[in-house]
Amino acid sequence: MSDMVIIFFLLICIAVLTSIIIYQQFVFRTGIQEKLKEISQKLQEIQDTDSDENVMVFTDNKVLMSLAAQINRLLEKQKKARVDFQRSEIASKKMLSNISHDIKTPMTVILGYLEIMRLNRSEENEMLIKVEQKAQKVMELINQFFTLAKLEAGDTNIEISKIDICECCRESVLDFYELLVQRGFQVEIDIPEDAIFVLGNSDALHRILFNLISNVVRYGSDGKYLGIFLRWDEKYIYIDVVDKGKGIDKAFAQNVFERLFTMEDSRNREIQGNGLGLTIARNLARQLGGEITLDSKPSVKTIFTIKLQIFYY
Repeated sequence: MSDMVIIFFLLICIAVLTSIIIYQQFVFRTGIQEKLKEISQKLQEIQDTDSDENVMVFTDNKVLMSLAAQINRLLEKQKKARVDFQRSEIASKKMLSNISHDIKTPMTVILGYLEIMRLNRSEENEMLIKVEQKAQKVMELINQFFTLAKLEAGDTNIEISKIDICECCRESVLDFYELLVQRGFQVEIDIPEDAIFVLGNSDALHRILFNLISNVVRYGSDGKYLGIFLRWDEKYIYIDVVDKGKGIDKAFAQNVFERLFTMEDSRNREIQGNGLGLTIARNLARQLGGEITLDSKPSVKTIFTIKLQIFYY
């Protein structure tokens, strides 16, 4: 009988030891899974927020510690690559700004001499006029590069103040009135007579509207239509610049604001552009705390919308 008791006792001990081992393995595996889950969640947080943090794992498991160390090495390389890219991008923008400025000065002198020659030498007047026109186009391109470079390099100080957006829109349309009439455009305007104020900058707003209306004249001329419409809600005012020309295909809609992007029609000398006008317009709008969006149905209607914050007393 005592042997049976001993055997029974041994069986109980084995069962208890087996249970303990199984439990320890379960805890061990669960602990590893929890730590891996923590690492995964931290990595996702770092990527979503562009944080400079590292992955911290509090464990004595050597495999997990090694994994965390390798992940942190990759994160450090990623941070260094991002910093290097940002530094390189800023340097490139400042270089472009400096080059544009250096080219601008001699071009101004050349244009001055060309004008004097045109006025004083009538027998070569036609040729000089053509040369002057080409030089003017080069100067315009340089000025646009210079403006964009300064905006992207953060060298432009735009003072924000209270601006009557209705008056600004009217003045911008009047600047193009003769050209629009000459080219047979139908102009439709819906601008309130009473002033509506926004937080902005007069020069920047005029430049934005100039670029958008120029875009209509250049690329939307097939429709012979320009519309300027103002609408608003409690927080923002929206300026719709509309044309009924060829429009922009959805495949290109996300690219029209990129630097140097031009449509196929830009090959036509009659409407050739440099691809900087819309980029400058969007950069200026963002400097003012606003945005520019595009909605186009080819050969039906194309709408560029400027969104700005309304000013309340």
